[in-house]
Amino acid sequence: MTIQIKAPTFPESVADGTIANWLKNEGDIVKQDEIIAEIETDKVVLEVVAPNDGKLSKVIKVVGDIVLSAEIIGEFDDSVEVSVKRDEVDAEPTSDKVTEETITKKTGPAAKKLISENNLNKSEIKSSGKGNRVTKEDVLNHLEKSELADNTETKKPLIATSGRTEKRVPMSRLRATIAERLLTVKQNTAMLTTFNEVDMQPIKDLRSKYGEEFLKQHEVKLGFMGFFVIAAVQALKKFPLVNASIDGSDIVYHGFQDIGVAVSTERGLVVPVIKDADMQSLPEIEKSILNYSLKARDGKLSMEEMQGGTFTISNGGIFGSLLSTPILNAPQTAILGMHSIQDRPVAINGNVEIRPMMYLAMSYDHRLLDGKEAVSFLVSIKEQLESPERLLLNL
Repeated sequence: MTIQIKAPTFPESVADGTIANWLKNEGDIVKQDEIIAEIETDKVVLEVVAPNDGKLSKVIKVVGDIVLSAEIIGEFDDSVEVSVKRDEVDAEPTSDKVTEETITKKTGPAAKKLISENNLNKSEIKSSGKGNRVTKEDVLNHLEKSELADNTETKKPLIATSGRTEKRVPMSRLRATIAERLLTVKQNTAMLTTFNEVDMQPIKDLRSKYGEEFLKQHEVKLGFMGFFVIAAVQALKKFPLVNASIDGSDIVYHGFQDIGVAVSTERGLVVPVIKDADMQSLPEIEKSILNYSLKARDGKLSMEEMQGGTFTISNGGIFGSLLSTPILNAPQTAILGMHSIQDRPVAINGNVEIRPMMYLAMSYDHRLLDGKEAVSFLVSIKEQLESPERLLLNL
């Protein structure tokens, strides 16, 4: 029976998506719940899975096509009998009952890995092995020929007369969305940045003293970001205007603190949100940060996990940034930028000491926040981090 393969149902905030990749080709035998395609939206990559065991009979929407919520992208035939497990067939022929309809060519582990990594159609690879077996060398030969013959716009090098080459590729939907939003923020807000620096020695001492015990008890490392999230939550309570946003001619005050934590991935910057951060303990916040980081790395973040947010923290220090100006995450009013911790000479009680210092940068929308509120907010974060007891006493 033919089954329609549809795109997932998108949230109201997502108008459409783009076919990013077909992991299976027409005619491929697949198992139920096996990922067959990926759809990229302006926030996340959504997976499309096989509804049953069977065969991908038709691809309707190809890579690069725009698709709407629940739109038909292909067809699936579940009348094809999958008589053996694919892994067993790929490893070695096990029975004369394995037919061409079940799987056309056999592959060894090395060849199978190359086929998967390069998203190849196994039926198009010429076999030189016995029993129609595709070897690693067959795949490499196929890749070499394909590279020479590939004249698509996304892969074809543009060869200049000087002998230097260029490659033109389309901007991903996520990158295009990031670019558009950043430009909109620059054009539509009165963004200003204030700076300060914080002595990280007290936090480093806490991590050194209790880090191992914290890890054993909570099964997560005691990082720096958790302290910043808690400090931000308490500062937002003191300065609710920083936690507000502009909606037309209205100011919207949020009675909750949802903290976005910017995470850099190969696809671009994503901002998962720690919902109700004011209700979470330090271990819970650290676990949320770790979970989001792993999901972001694997492209598994959901729409819900990146929606909302009243304030954002970005950490450019993990890449070695000493000082930068973070751009607002609209419609939020402010964003805090963390940077590298660097030993520097500072004056303490009339003496020069070497301390682990971090520059802080807070960008804010001057239409809503005046310098007094912005600077006071940043000073509050500095004071809490330099005196961690303030984090416990909510001072």
